[in-house]
Amino acid sequence: MSGLRVLKPGPQSLLQDAGRRGWQHLGVSPAGPLDWHGAAWANHLLNNPWGTPLLEIALGGVELQAEVDTWVAVCGAQVPLSLEDQPQPLWTRFPLRKGQLLRLGFARSGQRAYLAVAGGFIAAPVLGSVSVQLREGLGRALQAGDLLACRPAHFTRGASVPWPYLPDYRCKPLLRVITGGDAASFEEDQLQGFFAQTWQLSPHSDRMGARLLGEAVQPPVLQWSLGVGRGAIQVPPDGQPIILQADHQSMGGYPLLGWLHPLDQGRLAQCPAHHPLRFTPVSIGDAQAELREFYRFFRR
Repeated sequence: MSGLRVLKPGPQSLLQDAGRRGWQHLGVSPAGPLDWHGAAWANHLLNNPWGTPLLEIALGGVELQAEVDTWVAVCGAQVPLSLEDQPQPLWTRFPLRKGQLLRLGFARSGQRAYLAVAGGFIAAPVLGSVSVQLREGLGRALQAGDLLACRPAHFTRGASVPWPYLPDYRCKPLLRVITGGDAASFEEDQLQGFFAQTWQLSPHSDRMGARLLGEAVQPPVLQWSLGVGRGAIQVPPDGQPIILQADHQSMGGYPLLGWLHPLDQGRLAQCPAHHPLRFTPVSIGDAQAELREFYRFFRR
């Protein structure tokens, strides 16, 4: 099998697909891309089905050499992209010929880029998924010398994402929250305080959870642990909320203020450390309607 040979792997480059479903009752998180928007567009440009395996590249610094003729798309973080030292636009598909060198520099804005190939990367699944989950030892990060296996592919012309769908990762995002869980148990002033202030993203955030820094929110006392999912906003005793990410644990005992809108989770994943964050409430009905529209387009 041929594919793309890894010359430089970058700080952390991970294969991801639609995620590892059906194992959370045994403590295994689903994983998958942190930014579904960028990942979905990368696959869509190549006519790949939803969740086709692609590469999540943290920060950039990746060099790949083609050992096959194929087509690729890179979406997400604003990384300098070049093919044989010739600049290439992001959020487009373009041909990659055998022997050519593809370089991704370090991100100017955003945190994660998504590199997809026509037909997807080929890897042996573990528990039904190729998604790498480092915390639980499911797969490993890319290393120099690895081969990202893929099959030859051909398109007759290029394609690009329409400009209204291109995000600006430099702006201060207003992230939407579905209040619920233990929200009714918070004192009203504490709940309002969460939405009123500007938070900062902690440098200790990772694929498991995004930690916030700001004026502490006093949580209520919770007596038992519950199952948790991606986007859940936990408030530990120190009052600094944690928003669970793709590699989240399956159980948690901290009170839940609510859940981050699923379509805003990717925007959060593109924020660097100390980036300012604001939050606003959204109804579950509005969130469901937007998510259905997103799925209808990308999962048709």
